[in-house]
Amino acid sequence: MLGECVADAFVTTPVEDAATRMATSAMGLEVRPGGGPANTAVALARLGTPTRFLGRLSTDVFGRLFRAHLTGSGADLDGAVAAREPSTLAVAALDPDGRADYSFHADGAADWQWTPEELAQATDPPLSALHTGSLALVRPPGAAHLEELLHAIRARATVSIDPNVRPLLVDPARYRERLEHWCRAADILRLSDDDLAELCPGQAPERAADTFHAHGTRLVVVTLGPGGVFASLDGERVHVPAPPVEVVDTVGAGDSFMAGLLHALHGDGVLGGRLDTLRIEQVSEALTLGTRIAAAVCAVRGANPPWAAEL
Repeated sequence: MLGECVADAFVTTPVEDAATRMATSAMGLEVRPGGGPANTAVALARLGTPTRFLGRLSTDVFGRLFRAHLTGSGADLDGAVAAREPSTLAVAALDPDGRADYSFHADGAADWQWTPEELAQATDPPLSALHTGSLALVRPPGAAHLEELLHAIRARATVSIDPNVRPLLVDPARYRERLEHWCRAADILRLSDDDLAELCPGQAPERAADTFHAHGTRLVVVTLGPGGVFASLDGERVHVPAPPVEVVDTVGAGDSFMAGLLHALHGDGVLGGRLDTLRIEQVSEALTLGTRIAAAVCAVRGANPPWAAEL
């Protein structure tokens, strides 16, 4: 996993005194470790797949929180960079459906300062797959170096990308501008329904998948929230329903879904190249596991994916 760690600060509601009808405390923040690639790394490691997280982790208080969370979940941090820049902070408020509305504080943060030398060193050990995405793909100056790495690393690893569009922080036009280039590098492309609406307005998943296939991506996955998940493998389609769940919030659900998908594909031995041996039946099974893990995450507060023994 390569990308950012983000301190997710959730707005907490003041407690009201029943007698005075007055708030007894000011609105506060509850900070939890997050960030799309980091969430996927945590979920994948907890499932038991050997996982290295490649990130630029600040030495500030949030960076120490990230390190404890990742290593405590079983992720390997040998390739992580100890960075002097501050951590990225995202303040999140939840709507009635449990979806988070984020306000980002990311200028000059450690996550985006990758150099070509750091990336080459971090990805030097053997690996079967490299998953990345989210803001690391579009935030300068590191984004351009990361994109070059993806094209170079295809010779020895499966490449997986999750754009995870953040329109409040980066203009979606930037994602649309680079999407074709990412598809040329990616073997797996995962989008949420919200991502699809931003990147391909008005297009159905089937039509968008055909476009992504034409650019070079073999496996396209679109998560549809309570509508389940759609996937296309070189034009072969499959749809898997979402398990019923009482949603607490949806934070980290898509990231954790991606971990389930990669865990299943790793277990099937299809990672490491261009997915040449992957069959649509295996895709369906991988999607099913991914939806189970996403549902488990939706049932708890924040991005807290289950361990293998809990499934």
